[in-house]
Amino acid sequence: MAERNRQWRLAARPVGMVKESDFRLAESPRPSPGPGEALVRNLYLAFEPAMRGWMEDRPSYIPPVGIGEVMRGMTVGQVVESNLPGLAPGDLVSAMGGWQEWFATGTALNRLPPGVDPTLALSALGITGLTAYFGLLDLGKPRAGETVVVSGAAGATGSLAGQIARLQGCRVIGIAGGPAKCAWLGAEAHFDAAIDYKAEDVAKRLVELAPGGIHVFFDNVGGAILEAALGNLAERARIVLCGGISGYNEPEPRPGPRNLMNLVVRRARMEGFIVIDYVARFPEAMAKLAQWVAEGQIANRVDVQKGFENAPRTFQRLFRGENFGKQLLELGARA
Repeated sequence: MAERNRQWRLAARPVGMVKESDFRLAESPRPSPGPGEALVRNLYLAFEPAMRGWMEDRPSYIPPVGIGEVMRGMTVGQVVESNLPGLAPGDLVSAMGGWQEWFATGTALNRLPPGVDPTLALSALGITGLTAYFGLLDLGKPRAGETVVVSGAAGATGSLAGQIARLQGCRVIGIAGGPAKCAWLGAEAHFDAAIDYKAEDVAKRLVELAPGGIHVFFDNVGGAILEAALGNLAERARIVLCGGISGYNEPEPRPGPRNLMNLVVRRARMEGFIVIDYVARFPEAMAKLAQWVAEGQIANRVDVQKGFENAPRTFQRLFRGENFGKQLLELGARA
């Protein structure tokens, strides 16, 4: 068993686009589990756009990652040693294990049911699926026959939000970058239509595809895409602000959408949310998501890169639009 623990630590607060130099590769002794703790070897790291905000030194819904600290992130790992009742060596667990090969803890370890694909636990059955579920259903409140538009639709959260809307009987339009992603939205995720923001005029296409207006807009992008959607709202529309990846790496915030008054004219509502507000209801959502996955009603796509040394580069893929589905990094096979 390796005696060293490789870690990616935050080296600097990012300015503009996140860079590899914002992180530092370090080594520390492999931890040992204390009483009431388990030692876990990470197998997969998961990457979310929100992690860019965790690197900023500003008030937020959770404290920022400190300079010199292990970069925060969700993982799936295998228990190697356990002093915890109910956890045995060989068990797979999900946790906020961070960008490191090993960690020891006694709290917030979620044991995966036997046979569950680890990548599924970090995507459709993880925080990604929960975010899509609560954002779409609790804030968007889609009704059968309505038109739902999703930005970042080929991403991890967007693809699930759109498919959940389809399961509610809605007509679903996705906005994504590139012909391959748009084709997947139609063929695999069964969206009714897709707009390639890299090659099409989004505002014009939204009017063509949704002549009666947008009833629910699930936004992961912000910026010009949000402005285009605000320009074609149906009355009593609901805009769900899940993320704004287009501006995460901007040194200065861009001016807000110029047409916010459309919210008044169309009597619409725009609201943001954080999924941790729904912790008490996670079991409800996970049961429903697991049912949809088992029944083949949800297509779940993951983008798996390999090698611990590639963690910063894998994170950057999110902001370059290179990921196709949930972005993961595989560290090694289970024992």
